[in-house]
Amino acid sequence: MEAGTCDNAAAGAPFVEKSSGHGDSSGGSDEEKRTMQRAAAAGVVECGSRMKRLFGFEREDLSSWHRLVCLLNRPADPASLGIFRFLFGAIGIMLGCFYRLACLMFISTYWYVFFLDKTTWNNHSYLYGLIGFQLTIMDANRYWSIDGLRSPKKRNAQVPLWNYTLLRSQIFIVYFIAGIKKLDADWVEGYSMSYLAHHWLFDPFRMILPNEMVSLLVVHGGGLCLDLSAGYLLFFDATRPYGIFFVSYFHCMNSQLFNIGMFSYTMLATSPLFCYPDWPRRFFAHFPCFLRPVLPLTTPPPQPSTSCVYPEIRNTCTGAQENISACKTSKTRFKHKLATLFSILYLTEQFFLPYSHFITQGYNNWTNGLYGYSWDMMVHSRSHQHVKITYRDGKTGVVGYLNPGVFTQSRRWKDHGDMLKQYATCLSHHLPHYNISDPEIYFDIWVSINERFQQRIFDPRVDIVKADWSPFRPNPWLMPLLVDLSPWRTKFQEIEGSLDNQTEIVFIADFPGLHLENYVSEDLGNTSVQVLQGQLNVEIVDEKKNYTLQPGEKKQLPAGAYHKVYTVSEGPSCYMYIYVNTTEAALQRNFTKLFELQERVRNGTETEPLPPELQPLITGENDEGSEVSVTDPIVRLFLKRQQRMKEVKKRREANVFERLNRFAVKKYYMYRRTFLMTAIAMRNLAVGLPPLDQLTREVAFANMKDPEANQDLKDEVGHDEL
Repeated sequence: MEAGTCDNAAAGAPFVEKSSGHGDSSGGSDEEKRTMQRAAAAGVVECGSRMKRLFGFEREDLSSWHRLVCLLNRPADPASLGIFRFLFGAIGIMLGCFYRLACLMFISTYWYVFFLDKTTWNNHSYLYGLIGFQLTIMDANRYWSIDGLRSPKKRNAQVPLWNYTLLRSQIFIVYFIAGIKKLDADWVEGYSMSYLAHHWLFDPFRMILPNEMVSLLVVHGGGLCLDLSAGYLLFFDATRPYGIFFVSYFHCMNSQLFNIGMFSYTMLATSPLFCYPDWPRRFFAHFPCFLRPVLPLTTPPPQPSTSCVYPEIRNTCTGAQENISACKTSKTRFKHKLATLFSILYLTEQFFLPYSHFITQGYNNWTNGLYGYSWDMMVHSRSHQHVKITYRDGKTGVVGYLNPGVFTQSRRWKDHGDMLKQYATCLSHHLPHYNISDPEIYFDIWVSINERFQQRIFDPRVDIVKADWSPFRPNPWLMPLLVDLSPWRTKFQEIEGSLDNQTEIVFIADFPGLHLENYVSEDLGNTSVQVLQGQLNVEIVDEKKNYTLQPGEKKQLPAGAYHKVYTVSEGPSCYMYIYVNTTEAALQRNFTKLFELQERVRNGTETEPLPPELQPLITGENDEGSEVSVTDPIVRLFLKRQQRMKEVKKRREANVFERLNRFAVKKYYMYRRTFLMTAIAMRNLAVGLPPLDQLTREVAFANMKDPEANQDLKDEVGHDEL
């Protein structure tokens, strides 16, 4: 073999793509015929091994740098890549019109916004940027594109295999690393996403399993198994149909479970990348002939391209060698070696980043580093019970409190040290405009992660404005997660199961030397604190009295007043608030009486005439969709609740066509907002900001939602925090 050339016998028949949309990987007769036909079309007679039938290459293809370059640059059909480009892109990328320029415009603005606004960082938006970057350097405009119509050299031209290798490997990493991260004990034991089991999508599973087992086996067990196996199922011919079915079902469910934008549909669009690259030709060949002009190409076969490396054609069974076509190259050039080197470095970086948290230690907030780069998808669920921001005037010493979230629309500062530091700096710049000089800012934030105790995440004694922070050093004012108290979670379920429907509970853990200052709402007329572990000192502020509590002891707390709970034991304390919303309980009793009265009137057993204020119980129930106008506030709330219950029941009992229509309308308004907001942003970049009132009207118009959209039933009277 000549130096710098690719020989087919050595390169493992690089024309023959391994992946197939159908067929058995064991090499059934029909599949072998199709494979041989593809090889014959490229001028190759294949006598490959079982490894090549399974993986698409021989072991020898990895034995040297030269063979690897030949492998990653071997020609592949551009059809599947072109269809993915169409499904993923925006207008310029989708149509393949001035493709490189469109990709550059997309990724430059996308990554600029991505790095500019860290409050929107997540794995999904990170993946869009990665795919956009990959498409920029790929030849995805060589099939069903306007660029192909403009340039005969690009039209229907083959692409190097590394184009598919990068995309397939990227999707494999997304699935597999997400599965590895789910091997966390919280996920395996069913604490990360237990609330999902209550969703209506899991109703079929609840017919045969209790809710706890649905959460453990279906939500957590199923999610773990799918993420770990999805990449492998999609890769091999024999398992690919099952893989496509399960990942499609998985992403369709996710689109209903979470508000994650286009992520589910993007992942659905990536599944066909694992099929044979020529699957669009075979698929669209089944359509009627009169539709062919507007459909992707089915014929002729793809033409050679200088982007690929072609082998010297040799019949591996007879040893005969033929001359390579003049339009093909069998020599590896610099761009082929550069593409191979880039592919290796890029994939190495993608495997490294999810475990790079030892570098960026200042971001660690119970999630081990940069969450948006780690594929830690849905591994952590959080709930915030108590958030207090205290400021102190550095000159006068005056102390005051701020409304959480003032001067910002984001809520992620409550969970991330770097964002908390930036938010504190923002507050220190704004407060002097309100006659607060040299402000000191203190945060008291209580978080529960994966159904643990509510505990502080940041040290409330540290002035965050002056606090030290670096992304490369541990965060000194981050309070440690009390993982030693995790076994209490099983006890929580027992305690909650012993309560009646009117009683609620919050589990708290605190550090020695710290105290919680709390206010009990007047609605919570029956509230007490009980010690589970450690020792507490409860101070009733108005009474100026202190009470020491040992494990198992309880103290009633006055409503409409402040109290302080001090941890006086050597180790962390654990306690729980037990409370009854007496206002809501009374409202529920009134609702029950009104419902019973309404039923008696309907069935004719009520003999007494209804007073005027209760007449709407009969007349108002017939005015569906209209605003209930009654004088009695209890009756008004009762009728509104009944209307919402009917709407929710109607939605849940809707047929398939009604659900599809609701889905289509929802997506229409989502796409509408996307395009309008993009147009507004591009206009602003080009000509500057319009008057504020005009911009407000434009944004309001873009944010308009379906007027018939309904929300699930929620209680009129409730509580989020003590």
